[in-house]
Parts: sequence; structure tokens; C-alpha cells
Amino acid sequence: MDTTITEMETENIVKFKNNKKKVFIETYGCQMNFADSEVVLSILKNNEYQKCENAAESDLILINTCSIREKAELNIRRKLNTYKKLKKKKKTKIGVLGCMAERLKKKFLEEEKILDLVVGPDSYRDIPNLLNKVDNKEKAINVKLSKFETYEKIIPERINSNKISAFVSITRGCDNMCTFCVVPFTRGRERSRDPKSILNEIHLLDKKGFKEITLLGQNVDSYLWYGGGLKKDYSKATSLQKKTSLRFNNLLEIIAQEKPKMRIRFSTSNPQDMSDEVIEVISKYPNICRHIHLPVQSGSNKILKKMNRLHTREEYLVLINKIKTKIPDCSISHDIIAGFPSENDKDHLDTLNLMESVKYDYGYMFKYSERPGTMAQKKFTDSVPLEIKNLRLKEIILKQNKHSLFRNQQFLNKIVCVLIEKESKKSDEYWSGRTTQNTVVVFPKQNFSPGDFVDVRIENCTSATLIGNGLRISKDI
Repeated sequence: MDTTITEMETENIVKFKNNKKKVFIETYGCQMNFADSEVVLSILKNNEYQKCENAAESDLILINTCSIREKAELNIRRKLNTYKKLKKKKKTKIGVLGCMAERLKKKFLEEEKILDLVVGPDSYRDIPNLLNKVDNKEKAINVKLSKFETYEKIIPERINSNKISAFVSITRGCDNMCTFCVVPFTRGRERSRDPKSILNEIHLLDKKGFKEITLLGQNVDSYLWYGGGLKKDYSKATSLQKKTSLRFNNLLEIIAQEKPKMRIRFSTSNPQDMSDEVIEVISKYPNICRHIHLPVQSGSNKILKKMNRLHTREEYLVLINKIKTKIPDCSISHDIIAGFPSENDKDHLDTLNLMESVKYDYGYMFKYSERPGTMAQKKFTDSVPLEIKNLRLKEIILKQNKHSLFRNQQFLNKIVCVLIEKESKKSDEYWSGRTTQNTVVVFPKQNFSPGDFVDVRIENCTSATLIGNGLRISKDI
């Protein structure tokens, strides 16, 4: 059979490709949002859209939004204003996706006159139908939360991928109901993705040459597969479902065994759900990275209780000790909120003292911003003055910078294995990559390439970066 493509067929293929509509996706917020954007792009790709890098060239602009911090919402509203000209000039369709879309719903369509569609995190499969509604001058909005949606049969279309590392979503939603957090209201209750679907996606990434995956969820430690459905309904599962169920430690071990040449990371963990079994699995497999993100939020038991964090300061420190004992080379990072309602100087000092006890490798630090619809907004007065919040946040950041430098100095004159990801931001003569502890390392390019695991001798450091010289291709990962 002759499979040669004729000149006319080639021309038709080119025409078809050029006739495809273009979509520009802009993403704000957490890693889950970036992973969701890849799901959306995959759905649109199967519906005659192709990704473009310039909003001005697009037929459809989608902004994947975040509601965790007030600043994110302000940025998104400002961004929408910049697209008004495109709307008038090119009649570009504009949509808002994600957490902010779910929270603001119809208000968004009423206030932001340029918007054509509003789509919540569980409704991305409906985007092609919503676009048809836009064409028919109908209101295009779907923000329904699902008990089952995990997008398990959709292979994400990687956005701005370095073809080395990739996100793999394993859970959606959260049951923890921390009082400051919008996630349970914007992303729904916890449900887990079919492990077969997860493994299939990882197999495909491996075939494409990816060297590292990050398992994602609002709370990955809560992973529980018993055939589908909400985690809260597990008590209603049959005895067979319970016997054959998989928890996070089981999933992590299966992936580590099946993909010994891939680095495995995960994010994010809740201290109350971090089990001894997970710690044990990490210690057993060298391809599971020695880094745990363990948000503490506050060092004060009073504040932790008001936040509805189901751990105390003392329990948290016991957990830290377990990790450090079982995995001595494990790095630990944090989230901390400064200025939560009723936080006083003693509470703040408790946080600083906890930081001093742990000496985190790095962290994400924020001042409290009241989020509409959360329990904190309904129950508590935002009582800490802005100038006090700013001062406490500054003290937290300064302390963390000191500790980050201390941790990085421990690597001086040591040899570490680095996975090269990209060029250094500051010099095109240097590579940038990360250690198993998630520490950024830069070193001269020499004859190494992105995707290589390289043994690097560390010669200098800052609080954010290790600086060294590549020695050889590493036998480790």
C-alpha cells in the first residue's frame, strides 16, 4: 500500500492546520492550576484548537485563576482589563477558569462585561459545549462541583514543558476545612484518581523521556482509591473495596518500583495526614526525592486551633523528628501565614521559635488576607493591623533567609546529584537544576545537557542557590 503523501494532500493538511483556532492560556496560582491548564489544553486540542504563545494572535483567551490570596484576584482583574482591546478589535472570546470562576460565578459575568464564559475546576470537559453557547449568544457558565471528576482519561497537553519534569494530578478537592482556605468551596470534597490512569500517564511520560514527576493534590497524603467516589464515603464501601483499596503510601511505592529511573516528588502534604508508612516508603526508595513540603501555617497552638489545623505545635515537632530520624538527608519546607485574626506578639514569637527549632530549608510566607466565603471570614474579625502584618511577615522572611543559607552551607565541598532542567536565569553559560532535596544548583555547562543527572561539587552558595562545578554523569538520580 502506497502511503506517500501527495503535494495536494500536503497542501490540504497545511490548510487544515492553519484553519485551527488558536487558544492562549494564562495561569495563576498553585501547581494544581498549572496541571489543570494542561488538561484544558488537551480537551481543546481534541476540539480543533491549537495552543499559541501570544494573546494578540488568539481566538480564545482563557485565564486560569486563583482565589487563595487577595493579590491574585486583583492581578487577574487587571489582566482582564488589558484584553478589552482584543475583544473589540478581533472579537476574541475570553473566559475565566478555576477557583475564582467558581467562587464569583455569575457576578463575574455581570461585572466583567468582556467575559464570554466562566468555568469551574470540575467543568473543563464542558468547555467545547460552552463555546458553542457563546456562538449562539447564550450565557456560558458551568461551575458545578463534582463528586467523581478527576479527569482520569485525559492525557494533559504539556504547556511550556522542558520535557524533563511534569505534574501528575492524583487527587482533587480537600476535606480539611482550614478556616482560612477557599479550596473546599472552590474545588469540592476529596476524591482520588484511578491508579491505573495515574500509572498510564506516568508510563507515557517515561516513554517521552521525562526524568521527573511531581504527584499533585490539595492534600496528596489523603489519596485513597477504593473504586471511585468521595473519600468521606469510604465508610460506605464494601468489604472487598476496602480490602483492595490503595492509600498514598501504596501508590507511592508502586510508582517507585515501576519507575526506578525516574525521580518522584509530591506536593502538598498536610501534617495531620502524613503517615509513618509514607515516611517509611520514602526512606526505602532512592528515586523518591528527599523533600517534604509540610505546611505548618503557625507555631501557636491558639492560632492553629482557630485555623482548624488538626495538629498541635508539639505533634508537628514530633513528626519533624520522625522524618529527620528516618530520612536524615530530607529537606523540609513550609507555608506560614502572618497576622491571622487575634494573633498577638506571643503567637508570632511562637512561630519564630518553631522556625528556629526546625530550621526549614525554605518556605512560602504570606500575610493573612481575608477570603470571602471562608469560615475565618464568617467567624473572625481581621483584627491585626496591616502594618503589624507586614512587620511580622518581614521578620519571618528574614529568619527563613538565615535558615536557608544555613541549610545550603551544609552542602559546601560536597558532591550532589543534579537533574539539569534549563539554562540559568542569570547566565546562558550555566545550567540550572535541582537536587533530590529540591535545592536549586547552577554550574558551568561544559559538555552536559538538559535531562542529564550530573555529579556536581558545591563550591559556593546563597540562601536560594547552590553554586558548583559539574564532575561527571551521575550513577545516582
